[in-house]
Amino acid sequence: MTTTKIKIKTAVVILNWNGKKLLKQFLPSVISHTVSDDCSVIIADNGSTDDSVDFMKTEYPEAPLIVLDRNYGFAEGYNKALEKVDSEYVVLLNSDVETTNGWITGLISFMDNNPNIAAVQPKILSYKDREKFEYAGAAGGFIDKYGYPFCRGRILNTVEADEGQYDKEIDIFWATGACMCVRLSDYQEAGGLDGRFFAHMEEIDLCWRFNARGRRVMCIPSSIVYHVGGASLSKDNPKKMYLNFRNNLLMLYKNVTPKTFKRTFLFRYVFDFMAFIHLLVKGQFKSAKAVIKAYIDYFKMRKSYKLVRTENMSKVTVSDISSQYNKSILINYYTGKKTFNSLVK
Repeated sequence: MTTTKIKIKTAVVILNWNGKKLLKQFLPSVISHTVSDDCSVIIADNGSTDDSVDFMKTEYPEAPLIVLDRNYGFAEGYNKALEKVDSEYVVLLNSDVETTNGWITGLISFMDNNPNIAAVQPKILSYKDREKFEYAGAAGGFIDKYGYPFCRGRILNTVEADEGQYDKEIDIFWATGACMCVRLSDYQEAGGLDGRFFAHMEEIDLCWRFNARGRRVMCIPSSIVYHVGGASLSKDNPKKMYLNFRNNLLMLYKNVTPKTFKRTFLFRYVFDFMAFIHLLVKGQFKSAKAVIKAYIDYFKMRKSYKLVRTENMSKVTVSDISSQYNKSILINYYTGKKTFNSLVK
């Protein structure tokens, strides 16, 4: 375990939890495509109960290893790990990502040349179907006026094939936590990931703060990685649904400005109730119960976020974020607009 801060220009930090199999499969390519005199790959073990730590010590004794005392979840796990890192840039990289040659140099070069950028992500393609975008990230994340996230290349359950249609560098609302390169100073100034989220929506919440404070987030499609996705929880898992719904509501409470707050939440309640009914009709009772539990826990937690909301509002310099979609993605999707290019001219 590291006891002093790891100093290097770029730290690629892989947060591991019981992921020996994934480390064995993907770490060799990450190291070969990444490690240089000014870039290091660091494994942060998040309280694993398998033999991940012994595996790293035996197979990769030269790799920096941070060992946390328990599983803090994705969000707080990264916060704890980055306390041990002293670098200009940090890349949050999932353990189920296959990198490609030159993936890191393109991201860092862009950041070096654009000091007004807080975070960037590469183009994320599916490891299992390599001609298609990956669900959680694709070619950059966006959010609609009611807080529903989607991607350039993936809207709801419609995932496009990559035909070069999204190869332009573009401002995005959020960069995926599967592979996000961020300035450590911006990460720290914004308060890092929200540890109480545990997992899911935390990177969107962080990027919302970046955008609202005048810092930009971008996708650099010339850099490419392949992501397995769903390695910890499948997309339809009730626990994942609970975290997504609860954390999305908390994120809205933290970040939506007073100008549109009441209207946003009124529409969200209506849309989410419709989702709840849909789950009941489909017989997905555990998932429907997860939606209700998410709302109950949101209302329980909201009071404790009052000061956080006040602080966020005091630091807003951009109230109308240009990369936020100012319509409803649900209405547009179910009336036939199922690709990013059909939504945005």
